[in-house]
Formats: sequence, C-alpha cells, structure tokens
Amino acid sequence: MSEPGLVVVDVAAADDETAFTFHTALAARWATTSVERTTWEAGQPGVRLRCYLDLRQPLNPPDHPCR
Repeated sequence: MSEPGLVVVDVAAADDETAFTFHTALAARWATTSVERTTWEAGQPGVRLRCYLDLRQPLNPPDHPCR
C-alpha cells in the first residue's frame, strides 16, 4: 500500500466460517473493506480471504468509553 496505516490482510483458514469470523473481529476494530466470499485452490486445504484495513481509522479505540 502506498500510505502508512493501510494494510492488506490475507487470511488462510480451515473453512468459510472461520475466515468470516476473523474478518468480523477485524471489522469491529478498524475500518475494513467488506468481503462476500472466500477463494480456494483445487487440491489445497482450506480457504483464503483478502481484505484491506485502514489502521488510521479505529472504530473502537482502546481508550474508548465503550470498552
């Protein structure tokens, strides 16, 4: 990525549910791109998911009163 704080996250998981659960945890903390599906490679175990985070835009910072 061309700017500090922008991150590409590649997730390798055993199944769709695990990959989407991880993405949900990231999205609860930072601004992320939405994801609708995972990908897989024939003959390879598990699934892959890619999303993008903007660490400059915390949605719920650690010192937020809701924590």
